[in-house]
Amino acid sequence: MAYTYHIFAPYRVCPLGAHVDHQHGLVSGFAIDKGVDLWFNITEDGSVRLKSRSFPGDVSLRVDDKTRVKEGNWGDYVRGAKYALRKRFELKRGIEGEIAGSLPIGGLSSSAAVLIAYVMAYAKANDITLTKMEIIKIASEAEREYIGLNNGILDQACIALGEQGKLLFLDTATEQYRLIEPGEDLAEYEIAIIFSGLTRSLVNSDYNLRVGECKTAAWCMQAYKDQPIKPLDQTFLRDVPYEMYEATKDRMPARFARRAEHFYTEYRRVRKGVTAWESGNMELFGQLIKESCESSIHNYECGSPELIKIYDILKDLKGVYGGRFSGAGFKGAVIAFVDPKQKESVEKAITEQYLTTYPEYKKTFGIHWVHSTDGARFTEE
Repeated sequence: MAYTYHIFAPYRVCPLGAHVDHQHGLVSGFAIDKGVDLWFNITEDGSVRLKSRSFPGDVSLRVDDKTRVKEGNWGDYVRGAKYALRKRFELKRGIEGEIAGSLPIGGLSSSAAVLIAYVMAYAKANDITLTKMEIIKIASEAEREYIGLNNGILDQACIALGEQGKLLFLDTATEQYRLIEPGEDLAEYEIAIIFSGLTRSLVNSDYNLRVGECKTAAWCMQAYKDQPIKPLDQTFLRDVPYEMYEATKDRMPARFARRAEHFYTEYRRVRKGVTAWESGNMELFGQLIKESCESSIHNYECGSPELIKIYDILKDLKGVYGGRFSGAGFKGAVIAFVDPKQKESVEKAITEQYLTTYPEYKKTFGIHWVHSTDGARFTEE
């Protein structure tokens, strides 16, 4: 079938700002040149008929039907985007088409990419004009309220706002952002996406548990200092001053203190990283990424043995500026910023050492090299 419209929604990587967007922290990121392609036509009768090149089964529904409960398949994202849009707009026309992803799933926010693609497609079909920030909020709402992942807006922001070669710096509390050109002396780099060979689902991981632990840490600090307390869903570490953490960290359960420690140190790392990027200091930028991963392992306590093994291999390799878990750090992938002149030796070393330890992942392990790109868009390509 010939399709009239084509949306490309890129995957994303986040060098600094791990696990803090749901606490209204500071984050950074890039859209990358691999992602989700959605080809579609508009249906006048309101029907939605979609196929996936990555997953079995077809999806069929109507835009004017009440949204059904989750079914645990890829069609949930089609329904979730419709759910969030219908809270704001009347939908009369539907879409028919195909969707495909260009990399294995895990750690690159493929769920956010597909939701943004569907939101943009439904909007196009119904003559709805959305700003980039509106797309971000609608897709994020679909993921939180329908899919059930208590995330912030980091993933959607990188996917929607990214610009080739520029680092996105976003304050998730105020929604203010900058797209930062690299300093003129910044060393050349390529980004490696290193898949462990495991697949993952954030909804079924400890992701939501960690969110709750962060909020409980904020509650603890406020209670110890006899401060007013809001409902847990309105409580964020960003609202608790670092000085209050310093004064109360030894009184709260250690696991909650570690979650808060990660938040406050990551806040500082993002600010330092932005300065390093703007001033062209790739060595410092990379070192901060490593420190972020160390905190993810020891303070946030995420990372499967496989991901930790990849990180342990790459952190001391010649030519690797820095690397860390991508996404939530439960299974999935590791990203690394690498000197292009060293990429072949880096790939060889990681592959040999990892598969020596985990030969069972020989068929699913892989390293892919990517570059930054512009955000989600309609394309003629």
